[in-house]
Amino acid sequence: MKSYKTKILIYATLALGGASMILFYLFLFLGPFTLIDIGINTAPALVFDAFLSMLFFLQHSILIRKSVRARISKTIPDDYYGAFFAITSSIPLFILVLFWQRTVTIAAAEGVIYWIMRVIFILSIAGFYWGVASLGFFDPFGTIKLKLKIRNKEPKSLPLTVKGPYRWMRHPLYFVSLAMIWSGPDLTADRLLFNSMWTIWIILATLLEERDLVREFGDGYREYQSRVPMLIPYKIPSGEGSSRA
Repeated sequence: MKSYKTKILIYATLALGGASMILFYLFLFLGPFTLIDIGINTAPALVFDAFLSMLFFLQHSILIRKSVRARISKTIPDDYYGAFFAITSSIPLFILVLFWQRTVTIAAAEGVIYWIMRVIFILSIAGFYWGVASLGFFDPFGTIKLKLKIRNKEPKSLPLTVKGPYRWMRHPLYFVSLAMIWSGPDLTADRLLFNSMWTIWIILATLLEERDLVREFGDGYREYQSRVPMLIPYKIPSGEGSSRA
């Protein structure tokens, strides 16, 4: 019975998390939908939009802290925390897309520039999945751990693996996310606000993740830092294949 409930949780998490991710991609590609127009002017609309982004940032920043996870794990078993995190992340993401208020247009790309920006977005999607494939392990919704639990298997500790886009930059998934964010051809005041806030948040998240990776992998990651750029692929990688530490 417990296994059956866990399977239902897996399907629900994949459905909710997958739907919110697809909707967010469409939001980035097509621009704000303004599905729920609350009828406010530009200045208050920007404040409201900033609040929607902060709602998502706070959810991530609070629940990702180890101290918070330790407290919540007293109620929710650690194996289920990834799914809990994914579900609670999808809620503010849905709210952001549904309630985001579109404002005045600052600039709009046309002709060749328009299509270049569209190509950049598509290439960024491809780059994202190239990065995921290179990781060998990617569990954005916390369901792999649950599947292992059903099979009575323990998750394996993975070494630091450097291949694919990780030979060019240490955080390719963040890099392509930034490219997707800034490749929108229509720049409205609210989209400029969105791009700026999410860029700052991603850079801060990258720096914090760097600290955690050094703590986890030690000298192996420090050596990786010394030869591979963090976010901007300005170096040609040396050697072939992958390296492990």
